[in-house]
Amino acid sequence: MHIHILGICGTFMGGVAALAREAGHRVTGCDAGVYPPMSDQLRALGIDLIEGFDADQMALKPDVWVIGNVVSRARLPDGTPKFPLMEAILEAGAPYTSGPQWLAEHVLQGRHVLAVAGTHGKTTTTSMLTWILEACGQKPGFLVGGVPMNFGLSARLGQGKAFVIEADEYDTAFFDKRPKFVHYRPRTAVLNNLEFDHADIFDDLKAIERQFHHLVRTVPGSGRVVVNGLEDSLERVLHQGCWSEVRSFGAAVSDFTAQGEPHDFDVLVRGQAMGHVRWALSGVHNQLNALAAIAAADHLGVPPAEAAQALARFENVRRRMELRGVVPRAGGDITVYDDFAHHPTAIRTTLDGLARRLGQPRGRILAVFEPRSNTMKLGTMKAQLPWSLENADLAFCHSGGLDWDAAEALAPMGARAVVGANIETVVNQVTQAARAGDHIVCMSNGGFGGIHERLLKALAG
Repeated sequence: MHIHILGICGTFMGGVAALAREAGHRVTGCDAGVYPPMSDQLRALGIDLIEGFDADQMALKPDVWVIGNVVSRARLPDGTPKFPLMEAILEAGAPYTSGPQWLAEHVLQGRHVLAVAGTHGKTTTTSMLTWILEACGQKPGFLVGGVPMNFGLSARLGQGKAFVIEADEYDTAFFDKRPKFVHYRPRTAVLNNLEFDHADIFDDLKAIERQFHHLVRTVPGSGRVVVNGLEDSLERVLHQGCWSEVRSFGAAVSDFTAQGEPHDFDVLVRGQAMGHVRWALSGVHNQLNALAAIAAADHLGVPPAEAAQALARFENVRRRMELRGVVPRAGGDITVYDDFAHHPTAIRTTLDGLARRLGQPRGRILAVFEPRSNTMKLGTMKAQLPWSLENADLAFCHSGGLDWDAAEALAPMGARAVVGANIETVVNQVTQAARAGDHIVCMSNGGFGGIHERLLKALAG
C-alpha cells in the first residue's frame, strides 16, 4: 500500500509514518516547514518528503491519503485555499482517512492496546509503561508523542501482543471532530488526570469529561481502567458508567499508592509493600505517573516488584527536564534545562519537582516560558500564571504573538517577572539576570526559537 501523509512532520503523524514504513508500506508525505530533526528521521526511514500542500501532489496517486489535523478548509486573505491539495482530494473523490483511523485499522487491530490519557503526563507515563513492558520481556509496540530516551525513537511496531499509545483528547481531523483516543479501543486505559485544556475546541471541563467517558465506553468488560484517585473530574467520568475492572492510584484509599519521597519510594498494593522505586526523576507528578504505569502493566501480568525494578532504569523523555548544558561559574555552575510544560499546572509541577530535588539551601530557579499552546494563546488561563510560577525566583515570559497583555497577567509577581516581545530580548534579560548557581528552566511545547542554545552561548560569552 502507498500512503501519502498530509502534515507528516508532526510528532503523531511522523510516528504513524514510521509505523507504516516498518510494516512494509510505501510512505510519502508533505508538510509546511519540512526541517530537522523530524525530516532527518523520516528520510532516514526512506520516506520522501515534499514541502507544502500544492495540488500537483495528486500525481502521486497513493492508495490512500492520510490527513493530519493541521489540515483544514481554511482560506487565505486572497480567497485561495490554504491547503490546495486537500481541496483537490475532495474534488477528485479520492480515498482519504485520518491518522488515528489508519492506525486503528492497520496497526492496532488484534493488539492488546494500552492507552494513556490525561491532561498532563501522557508522554512520560506512556514511556514508563512501554519501558516496563520492554524490560519485562514483552517487546511492546508503541507510539509516543516524544522520544523516550530508553528507546531513542518515538514509534515501533514491536513483536509482542501489547501496543502502548499516548491517547490524546485533541480532535482527530477537520472531518472528524472526535478525540483521537476514541479510535484506539484499548483493553487497558489509563486516566492519568483531567483538567480544563484545549479551550480552542472545548467549551468547559464538563465537555472534556464527556469525551473521556467516550473512551471508557470502548474498554471491554475484561479490560481495565486505571484511574487517578485524587481527581474529582475522573470520579465524575466513571460515575457516568463503567463496564470494566477499575484500579485506582494515588489517593490514600487507592489500590496502588506510594510511601516515601518521589525519588525513593515503596509501591504499595492495597496497603502491602510490593516493590521499591529509586530513580533520578523528581516531583510528585512523576511518582503518580509511575503508579499509573505499574497498575497498567499489572493488567498484563507484570508483578509490581518487577515493574518497580524496571523504573529504576527509566531514562525519562527528551524535553522533560532535559539537561541542555552547564555553564561554569566561580561560586556555582549555571544549569539550563528544557521542558515541555505549557499548561499552568504542568509549569507548577515542573518547578515544584525541581525545587524539591534541589532541596535547601539551593540556587535560584529562573523560569523562562512562552504561552504557545492554543489554549494559552487565547488567554484562557493567564490568571493562573502567577500561581504556576510560585516556585520560580524569577520568571521571563516570551510574549510574541499574544493578543493579551502578559505583563498585566504577571503583575501580581511584581519585580520577579519580566516580559520580552521576542527571543533575543528574553535571552538578554535572562543573561543579565543570571548568576552563579542558578537553574534556568525553559518551558514551551514548541522549539522556543532555539533559546536553549542561545542562552548557553550568551552565558558562556
